[in-house]
Amino acid sequence: MPTICMFRGIKIYINWRDHMPPHFHATYGGEEVIVSINDIEVLEGKIPNKQLKMLLGWAAFHQDELMENWELAVKKQELFAIEPLK
Repeated sequence: MPTICMFRGIKIYINWRDHMPPHFHATYGGEEVIVSINDIEVLEGKIPNKQLKMLLGWAAFHQDELMENWELAVKKQELFAIEPLK
């Protein structure tokens, strides 16, 4: 699963062989969360609230780029890095 961004201990990636709906995975401190790209909502899992708020804010700001990467992943093409939270 290619990593598309890392910031403040959060690693974000999209799996090439994943299923619908469009989503991304994020890990922090050994925990994982899966977030819908379309509505920026948690589908499964959990990470600490502070990191989750940062992650969801970052995802809302980069929603178009996340969807572009999802579409590339579906086609099994190379994904691009997305700018981290500053």
